[in-house]
Amino acid sequence: MNTQVHDTSCRNCGASADIGTTKCLFCKQPVIISTFTSVYSMPMPMVSQYAATYREALQNEPDAKDLNNTLAMCFLKLKQYDMAHEAFKKAMVDNFDNPETFFNAAICVLGGKKAFLMQRPDIDQIESYINSALMIEPRGIFYHLLAYIKYDYFERKFFNTSPTYKEALEQANGAGVSPLDIEQLYGTLGVEQPSALS
Repeated sequence: MNTQVHDTSCRNCGASADIGTTKCLFCKQPVIISTFTSVYSMPMPMVSQYAATYREALQNEPDAKDLNNTLAMCFLKLKQYDMAHEAFKKAMVDNFDNPETFFNAAICVLGGKKAFLMQRPDIDQIESYINSALMIEPRGIFYHLLAYIKYDYFERKFFNTSPTYKEALEQANGAGVSPLDIEQLYGTLGVEQPSALS
């Protein structure tokens, strides 16, 4: 992903950073967050600090392409699902070729709830986001999220669907989904991994 830095300082410690620097030379934290993995293990106060500086940067530079996606990842980590979803939707316009934006937007629509409890229009939106991510890049974790939706919503409610959760799970395993990705997915979703998907 081509990442631009619009402010030449670290969002964490304030140290000067060269344009295009991904990690601060002093505190080793990201200068700009480009993947959810980089924010996943951050402590909440640090994520809040990053979110505040990204919001400020967006006020100064509303056309900064990467900042909506970066801010959305902070909101997702803070479990501010509605705010994250809005920021991801803005990021989709600028970064329509970034599969993680669509994948993370699908997680936001779930809003920390089990798929089983969702309304059908929300499930349709989630599937649309996952399918968009898969069209850009067929990653195992994207298929695994699809398998979760197919299992927890469709299989548990006895609805016919294609692909089935078993087929989506096979695709996830075939694409090389890692146990760490799966652990992070369910941690972000805020639900337990169903035994059928182990």
